[in-house]
Amino acid sequence: MNAALERAKRIQLMIFDVDGVMTDGALYMGDDGQEYKAFNSLDGQGMKMLKASGVALAIITGRSSQVVALRAANIGVSHLYQGVDDKLAVYRRLLDDLELIPEAAAYMGDDVVDLPVMRRCGLAITVPAAPAPVPAHAHYVTALGGGRGAVREACELVMRAQGTFDAVLAHYLE
Repeated sequence: MNAALERAKRIQLMIFDVDGVMTDGALYMGDDGQEYKAFNSLDGQGMKMLKASGVALAIITGRSSQVVALRAANIGVSHLYQGVDDKLAVYRRLLDDLELIPEAAAYMGDDVVDLPVMRRCGLAITVPAAPAPVPAHAHYVTALGGGRGAVREACELVMRAQGTFDAVLAHYLE
């Protein structure tokens, strides 16, 4: 935990996968081919708070869905990449665009397709249900599950490590 907190102090960009991280991983498909996802409102508020603390937000996901675009817009995610086959290439381009070093980026993923980025970022986070070997390559495994508060937990970890949580919370206590 202490090592994860030390890494979290340097984070300027937090990147999230969607399925299994921002959701519980279930994919709901309608007869019309429409995809439905359930997001946790506490996770969304955590992302908004993290952004308010000065950390940029990004989503890199292998699937494409209008509901993810709507969720990202609602939260204020500035960098959204959907339908991505090579997450590492997108990650590298994002770091270049933002002029960040890998140690300044955190990535939260839950499956083996996330490992290339997780192994090259400053803070790799996963969820308890992640299959082996994902947890072995994470600096932090959340106590809460994907779509069940894991994103909020990760956001608060970064804010607490950076000493910004109380200031962000104070906005709601006025």
